[in-house]
Order: sequence, then structure tokens, then C-alpha cells
Amino acid sequence: MSIGFDEVGERVYLLRHPVLDVNVTLVVGDDRALLVDTLSTATQAAELAVAVRALTGHPWILVNTHHHFDHCFGNATLVGEVTGPVYAHTAAAARLRDQPELVRQQAYDEMRDREPALAEELTRTTILAPTHTVHLESTLDLGGRTVVLRHLGRGHTDGDLVVQVPDADLLVAGDLVESSGPPSFDDSYPLEWPETVAELLRLTTPNTVTVPGHGPVFDTDQVRAQHEQLATLAWLIRDGHADGAPAERVAARAPFGPEVTLPAIRLGYAELGGDT
Repeated sequence: MSIGFDEVGERVYLLRHPVLDVNVTLVVGDDRALLVDTLSTATQAAELAVAVRALTGHPWILVNTHHHFDHCFGNATLVGEVTGPVYAHTAAAARLRDQPELVRQQAYDEMRDREPALAEELTRTTILAPTHTVHLESTLDLGGRTVVLRHLGRGHTDGDLVVQVPDADLLVAGDLVESSGPPSFDDSYPLEWPETVAELLRLTTPNTVTVPGHGPVFDTDQVRAQHEQLATLAWLIRDGHADGAPAERVAARAPFGPEVTLPAIRLGYAELGGDT
């Protein structure tokens, strides 16, 4: 499969992989490059390495925005291409280090019916945990260019990492925001997610380009619109829990649709009930 990057900012490039429409961002400095997310399998990562090398011969640093397979299972292949650090939030790194087979099983279960060939390949893919962790913030020097890795709070997972490229006015948000489909709530923190995206918005200007985890880039107004939907969902969860309303009834009124939001409502109810 031939894949390639498109420029979305000054020396910042986006690759939208056709499988799951997942995004990979390449930031090129004078001495090094930063590759944000590494796709799902060794095969995909090998193709990604070829696409990167078409743009730069610099050694690269890897960042995983979170621990889900489609954003980090390519780590081992890409580190094998050029030995270098792999950054992630502390919680994401811990999962990939301490529970790799659980993460793999969850990925397989998610893809078994939707993408059976991909699910099968996931069972054979080496999982490499990040080597460097970020608690709240870390700054990386790519040579004449600085990027900032930020944990703004819990949302899509407990270990979401945002990459800020200040000189390009660009943010890589991972799955904190989505444009090719609704957000995924399976292991999310729906009551905290709106405030985390509010923190993301505080980093934006009217001209900021935000790269979501999947799909086309967002402008600031689109990020703000998704924040409003997440805030509405959190309010509905709190209100429904206070009223003793069944989760299914709340889901029928929620943004993103009932099938998507039912896991979020159950998670929110459990948290409000002291079950987490």
C-alpha cells in the first residue's frame, strides 16, 4: 500500500491512514523529526517509515498520544528503523509496559468482527512500551524548533497527550477530538473530558490547526463545537444520575447517538455512584 503525507503547517505533515482513518503527524526540525503516533501493526509501521523517509532523513523521536493500538502498536518497527526515544504519558506507558497482553486482547476484541484481517495481525505484532514518560509537560528540541508535550487532563483515556507546535500554531490532540466519526467512550472519563478539551481550547488562537486522532484537521470553531457536545453529555449524565434515570433513556437524548454514548453514561453513573 502506498501512503503519504500532506503538509498542514510549516514543516508539519499529516498522514491519514486508510485503515481506521487514523492520523500520524510528522514535525521536522533542523536536526531531528518528531513522529506522533505509529499506527497499528508492523506492516503499517514499515510503510509509514518509507513515507517519512520521502520527506526527511533526520533521526526521529516517537510520541504516542495514548495507549490504544492504532496509535502505538507500530512502535517496535519504527524504533528498529532508528533507535530513539518513545514518549507517552505515564499512565499510557504503564499500560503498555505492565499489561501488554491485556491491551492486545482488547484491541483484538474490538477489531475481530469489524476488521478480522487486522485483528489477526494484531496478535502477531510486537508491543513496545514507551521509554520516556510525561506527567504534565515536557519540552523537546528538534533543532531550531521546540515542541511541547502536554497532559491536559483525563478524557478519552487517563493518559491522553497533546503535542503543541508553537511556531506553526498547531496542536496534535489525539483522540481527545475526532472528525471522521464520534468520540470513543469505552475507557473514557466522560465527566472530566469537557474540562480537558477546555484546556486544549485555551492553547488555541482563531488560526490554530488542530489534528484529531482520526479524520480531517479541525479549526478552533470545530474544536469548540465538539467541546460543547462533550459538555452537554456530561451534564446529561449528572442530571440523569440525580434523577435516577436509566442510562438508556439518557443515551437517547445525548449527542453522538445512543449506541456511542451508552458506555459513557454507564461510566459516568459508576463514578457518581462511587463505584470507580
